[in-house]
Amino acid sequence: MQIRVLGCSGSIAAGSRTTSFLLDDDVLIDAGTGVGDLALDELARIDHILLTHSHLDHVLGIGLLADSVARQRRRPIRVHALPATLEALRKHIFNGIIWPDFTRLPSAERPLLEFLPFSVGEGLTFGDRRVEVLPAEHTVPAVGFAVTGTAGGKGAWVFTGDTGPNPALWRRLTGLTIAHLVIETAFSDDEQQLARISSHLCPTTLAQELSRLEGEVAVHITHIKPGEVDAVMDQIDLMPMRHHCAALTTGQVFEL
Repeated sequence: MQIRVLGCSGSIAAGSRTTSFLLDDDVLIDAGTGVGDLALDELARIDHILLTHSHLDHVLGIGLLADSVARQRRRPIRVHALPATLEALRKHIFNGIIWPDFTRLPSAERPLLEFLPFSVGEGLTFGDRRVEVLPAEHTVPAVGFAVTGTAGGKGAWVFTGDTGPNPALWRRLTGLTIAHLVIETAFSDDEQQLARISSHLCPTTLAQELSRLEGEVAVHITHIKPGEVDAVMDQIDLMPMRHHCAALTTGQVFEL
């Protein structure tokens, strides 16, 4: 099982792509601008998209992906998300104004996209891979994910999604073997107030959150804005914690 980082930036600039991960070759976890680096044949192999929440930097690739592979697909791409996230997509994106409604095109009987709701705590199975839906705390309904092999393996790949302080997450992760934790730190400590208002983390709150995590875990920091990676990571390096933290990078690959 392999997870490839297609994008992990908090916004766009040359070389910076927003959040998206490719699980093996057929499951996307979020669909930010990083999806656009995939070749057409790679796009056509995607059967499932798992969404953490409805914000544009995590969903804007869905409509363009559907448009690109329309001639290659014989079955719909299945989009899995919270009911509120799916409703936001229907109302604000696939509404015939911002973008065509590919849940009804090219026909209602054979659409390009199929929306499937999930709930926090649910486990989704894709072949020999299992994805648990984790709680998140954000300005819109949001989740994270824990990815494991159904036959066990080296431990879970955990992605918090966009989240502020999140006690429920750490309660769920207690006792779980974690191979890698991908966690956001969207702002520096100079913008702690903005981080609080927008339900994101900064280095100080990151350290507080990670103090709840048992053992020593490889921690990968995501969602840093372009041009701010060094400043944020310098502040994280000064925080007392037992976990090793490193900035996540586009192109990075996890083998599980």
